[in-house]
Amino acid sequence: MRIAQIAPLFESVPPKMYGGTERVVSYLTEELVSRGHEVTLFASGDSQTQAELVPTGDTALRLASVESPMPYHMVMLEKVMQRADTFDVLHFHTEFIHFPVMRDLAWRTLTTLHGRADLPDQPPLYETFVDAPLAAISHDQRMQNPHWNWVGTVHNGLPRDLLSFGPDGRSGYLAFLGRISPEKGPEVAIEIARRAGLPLKIAAKIDAADKAYWEVVVEPLIKAAPDIEFVGEIPENRKAEFLGGARALLFPISWPEPFGLVMIEAFACGTPVVAFPGGAVTEVIEEGVTGFVVRDVAQAAAAIGKIGGLDRAVVREQFERRFTAAQMADGYEAIYRKLLEATGTPKVAASR
Repeated sequence: MRIAQIAPLFESVPPKMYGGTERVVSYLTEELVSRGHEVTLFASGDSQTQAELVPTGDTALRLASVESPMPYHMVMLEKVMQRADTFDVLHFHTEFIHFPVMRDLAWRTLTTLHGRADLPDQPPLYETFVDAPLAAISHDQRMQNPHWNWVGTVHNGLPRDLLSFGPDGRSGYLAFLGRISPEKGPEVAIEIARRAGLPLKIAAKIDAADKAYWEVVVEPLIKAAPDIEFVGEIPENRKAEFLGGARALLFPISWPEPFGLVMIEAFACGTPVVAFPGGAVTEVIEEGVTGFVVRDVAQAAAAIGKIGGLDRAVVREQFERRFTAAQMADGYEAIYRKLLEATGTPKVAASR
């Protein structure tokens, strides 16, 4: 198939540091290329891919510190429109900004929603653009508004060999990885570690919008506890060591997480996850196998005491069974075929 992948411009594909959506776009794009599809990636100019890259700007917008991201995304959409007729499927990862300009071609587009699908301002939008086919990244996300034009659910996936298995969790610390924000619960992770009597390492980025929260709530807790270490934002090549050395990953969220990529990154390293319920958490974690879902700090601390009873090799096996990039590509290929078969659009056969 001739497939366009259209990524947000906030981070490169793949990101240099944090960036869940762009990371998933990269894994999917490279897997589709490896299967023989003719893939074109629309992304920031510093992206790296085996697909044909159509760049917008020299660098990712977060690194460029632009005042408004919208002009750059409008330029990218114009580039997509100029070549739209050359693709069998146009797969958007840019939320909804393309809906008006792509309406005449909606029947051969797919939009993966990587964010929340439960916000009060969203229904009028998705009920207006009812012809835009949507893909969910979890069943929970899809069930927030089940009457929208969903055409499939595809869990996120990682390349099988991206992160190496850490059999021991040898360093014995607890890990928090992701973003410093209230809904991610870093201050709760600190309290869990304190209750469990274990050190905690926090690897996370701090957005400008969360700087006050960091300075007022989180940073003082870290400064007051010598066994809590803030290591900052880490690149991909440090994740295996960081997660693989941890006894468990803490994921004490307080929002409807659409998926939670960091959970399967931990699984790939063999590291179990202790998480609060919310969004897709119970869909991703297999209770008592890959981790524990708990409802408060006390339950989380108790679950940490049971982590040693979980087999890290089984955690890794469950990652390979459920959450690889190959499985993600299988899911999207099935949706692409369904869209093309519904419209009778001719397509270029892919070699496998």
